[in-house]
Amino acid sequence: MEAHGGGLRRILVLAFCVAGIWSAYIYQGVLQENVSTKRFNGERFEHLAFLNLAQNVVCLIWSFIMIKMWASGNSGGAPWWSYWSAGITNTIGPAMGIEALKYISYPAQVLAKSSKMIPVMLMGTLVYGIRYTFPEYLCTFLVAGGVSTFALLKTSSKTISKLAHPNAPLGYGLCFLNLAFDGFTNATQDSLKARYPKTSAWDIMLGMNLWGTIYNMIYMFGWPHASGFEAVRFCQHHPEAAWDIFLYCCCGAVGQNFIFLTISRFGSLANTTITTTRKFVSIVVSSLLSGNPLSTKQWGCVSMVFSGLSYQIYLKWQKLQRLQKKRKAM
Repeated sequence: MEAHGGGLRRILVLAFCVAGIWSAYIYQGVLQENVSTKRFNGERFEHLAFLNLAQNVVCLIWSFIMIKMWASGNSGGAPWWSYWSAGITNTIGPAMGIEALKYISYPAQVLAKSSKMIPVMLMGTLVYGIRYTFPEYLCTFLVAGGVSTFALLKTSSKTISKLAHPNAPLGYGLCFLNLAFDGFTNATQDSLKARYPKTSAWDIMLGMNLWGTIYNMIYMFGWPHASGFEAVRFCQHHPEAAWDIFLYCCCGAVGQNFIFLTISRFGSLANTTITTTRKFVSIVVSSLLSGNPLSTKQWGCVSMVFSGLSYQIYLKWQKLQRLQKKRKAM
């Protein structure tokens, strides 16, 4: 009975994590699309990089509160200044990703940013001479084929009319640059985690958002006519936009909480599965709620991409099972 109760509690916690990640990031996606495409009294919010600054500030405050509430004394984690280089790429990368929404639709952006494995495998093969298995290449082929075909198919006139400056090559280019910068950010974070094993998720969140706030503040308010002043003025004249931006930031902070909880309780594979399925649901929600109709061929491309991602998750699960068996045998 006790084991059954423990299993039930674990299922309930997992369901709680899924609901938290899905609700936070799906709603954040709706808000992001709303801010980037909606006309507030006939005006567009053009300063999308301001979203990243606002997100940095909210997450910085949130992580500081969490550390003060839960950390016991000196954690022995990575010092705050060690995040400066990762902070640069973590500032530029997301800025490019969100800027892409001026040129391509939200479903296209989500799909392009789901192809993170492509630059990873390209760099691994060309630079480091890593050899991958046939199933891994098959996953990459499905994702790359789905994204590229989706990009080549004609976008509906209704979707194009909502974009500030329709330009598919530029939009997809920004998304792939975002992925490249994210790769460097993740590698730097892993390096810091290896050098300072006691570094917590909250420490990383604090360090990254501290430097992100500094860099974005310089970029947006560093000179008299910088775009940050225009963004603030826009929010003052359009409180509805300011409210959407605030909710967008809160969703990001809450979503990070659930991601940390999922990884600590169930591991990174479970988190990858939840976040991958969330992206698919985000595309469905965008298509239904935000008026971004997809053709049958485009839905086929979406299915192709997520089939590749699902197969990749299955391969990771198989690898994890083999490692667990080896450990038991030892």
